[in-house]
Amino acid sequence: MGSRARGASSNRRSPLGLEVSEPAVVFEDVGYAYEEAPHEAVSDINLRIEAGEWVGVTGPTNAGKSTLCLLAMGLAPHFFGGKLRGKVTVLGTESRAIKVIERSTDVGLLFQNPFTQISGARERVHEEVAFGPECHGVAPAEIEARVGEAMDLVGISALAARHPLDLSGGQLQRLALASLLAMRPKVLLLDEPTSQLDPAGTAAIFEVLSGLHQSGITIVMVEHRLETLCELCPRIVAMVTGRILADGAPQEVFNREVVQERVGLPVYTRLARSAALPAPRPVRLSESAKAFRTPIA
Repeated sequence: MGSRARGASSNRRSPLGLEVSEPAVVFEDVGYAYEEAPHEAVSDINLRIEAGEWVGVTGPTNAGKSTLCLLAMGLAPHFFGGKLRGKVTVLGTESRAIKVIERSTDVGLLFQNPFTQISGARERVHEEVAFGPECHGVAPAEIEARVGEAMDLVGISALAARHPLDLSGGQLQRLALASLLAMRPKVLLLDEPTSQLDPAGTAAIFEVLSGLHQSGITIVMVEHRLETLCELCPRIVAMVTGRILADGAPQEVFNREVVQERVGLPVYTRLARSAALPAPRPVRLSESAKAFRTPIA
């Protein structure tokens, strides 16, 4: 399977007022080992993500999913050290040639644990959301507009006066996302973005992300819930032991035997397999309903 985008659009404008152009993220023969690690966390990564794509990344523990995000952000190797081979290019700039503070003006990374993203330098939620733009010298009036829009998008406007450390895990996750959106990113790297949220909160955030995707923001999302990935992402990258195992449309990826064996299957695909339905088996609820209504010859 190729690493080219599927169905990507270019030069779309986001609701946050940004033009995007292709490609967004390119990995060329990339391998990376953390400092003092005996082996590489990711190896032989070749991946091209066009602007405006929503790519889901999945795989078992230690597959290299989070490392992929750290490399795209530049935190690896700039912050974590280690050894990088090959080339990572984001929005036309090679990762070795740009500092993370500069990269953060157009790329946002949401960690799985949102507590690690709270600055600790601000005592109110709205001040925390404003922290990034302030550090980059954005005009006060513009900051105020960005903060209001970002908090409204993720549903935390009512928490504006709260102290960040008084928030629940789910509220912190929303705050971390709002802080990224206030930077007006062109690329969002999301590592399990709803891990702290209840089902209602998860649905609300995915609705926000769907809107951002439709407007042209590039999204790379690590997610272990395969059903969620298949519903949201037109393209799936499945990883195991630091390598890309499969890359393509959800039905293409999850109908491969090697993916079924090493990554797993969405529940709808498992049901279809148990019922001995012929391939290609469904990966989404809508496809499952249709497949089970179709008589088997």
